[in-house]
Amino acid sequence: MKFCSECAHPVELMIPAGDNRPRYVCAACSTIHYQNPKMVLGSIPVWEQDGQLQVLLCKRAIEPRYGYWTLPAGFMENNETTAEAALRETVEEAGANITLGPLFSLMNVARVHQVHMFYLATLRDLEFAPGEESLDVQMFTEDQIPWDDLAFPTIHSTLELFFADRARMRDSGGTHGFHTMDIVKPMRGD
Repeated sequence: MKFCSECAHPVELMIPAGDNRPRYVCAACSTIHYQNPKMVLGSIPVWEQDGQLQVLLCKRAIEPRYGYWTLPAGFMENNETTAEAALRETVEEAGANITLGPLFSLMNVARVHQVHMFYLATLRDLEFAPGEESLDVQMFTEDQIPWDDLAFPTIHSTLELFFADRARMRDSGGTHGFHTMDIVKPMRGD
C-alpha cells in the first residue's frame, strides 16, 4: 500500500499507538489501514446414486494453479454470509444447483493471509457446466479423484477428511465431523 484510500496522501508503515503490529498509517489524516485475512468459501457438492458417491470438481481456468482441480470455491464478498458465498461460488464456478449442508472444514492458511471454509452440499440435479473461472467440471468417485492434480492443500485435506468421515460412517454410523486445520506447507510449484 502506498497511498491513503481516504485522502490519497502517502502512507507509512508503523506501529500505531495502542497497537502491537505494523500498519499502514496516513500522516495527513491519521487513518489506520488494517489489512486482514481473506475468507475463501466453497462447497463439497456430492451426488449419490445406487450406493455410489461422486464429488463435483472444477478444473481451474485462472491462476494460481491454472489447469488443476479444485472444489468450487472463491473469495467471500462484502454483504454476504459464509453460506451465501459458498452457494454463489458453486453456481459461478460449476453452474451447479445445490442444497447446502453444515460447515465441514475450516483451514487456516496464514502464510497467504487466508481462511478457507467448505460446506457439505448435495447436488439437486446433474445439470452443471463450467463457469468463467473453470475449464471443466466433472464428477469423481473417491478412486477417480485426481489427487496429484489438486490445486491447493486445503482441497486435498478437505477431500481426505471427507472420505475418511464417509468410511467411518459406513463402518460405525454417525455423521460427518467438523474439521479445523492449519495448512503450513505450500503445494508443489507454489
